[in-house]
Amino acid sequence: MDWGTVSTEDLIEALKEVEWSSPPRPLNEFFSKFTLPRSSTKWNSRLKCNLYYYRTNYFLMVMFILGLGFLRRPLAIVAAMSTALTIAFLNDSFAGTFSEKVTRTVRRFSPHLAAKMRPPLMPVLRGRPSSKRAIYICGRPRWQFVLMFSAVSSCGLFLAVS
Repeated sequence: MDWGTVSTEDLIEALKEVEWSSPPRPLNEFFSKFTLPRSSTKWNSRLKCNLYYYRTNYFLMVMFILGLGFLRRPLAIVAAMSTALTIAFLNDSFAGTFSEKVTRTVRRFSPHLAAKMRPPLMPVLRGRPSSKRAIYICGRPRWQFVLMFSAVSSCGLFLAVS
């Protein structure tokens, strides 16, 4: 396959659809001799190919590094995860999906609490919903979640560094 013609979006879609339960490639193959590519297009092509081919190895390596980081500074990893969640809440589709899944899970245990987590009704003007639609997460405005998680990540990073 010519990896030079594969776009980054195509690679991400392929990684979403591929079987992730495959065993990792052998370590001697993974860490075999490495030569620098001569051009940036070759470099880009090799990067995409290696990411796809050694996906399980890279995933395990990232998990190992995060595990070591958690053992050394647990608060820093919590702060990093909180920062990632803050950034994810800024994405409309993630915020909506997250809210929907949390509400469904809560509904199984407490329908009364799940009813409180619904977003408020949006005004309808002349048969159409308002064009400026606010995003709600678990019945609260998105900005509250972003503010809360960014404060947690800032405090966590401050405490982890000091």
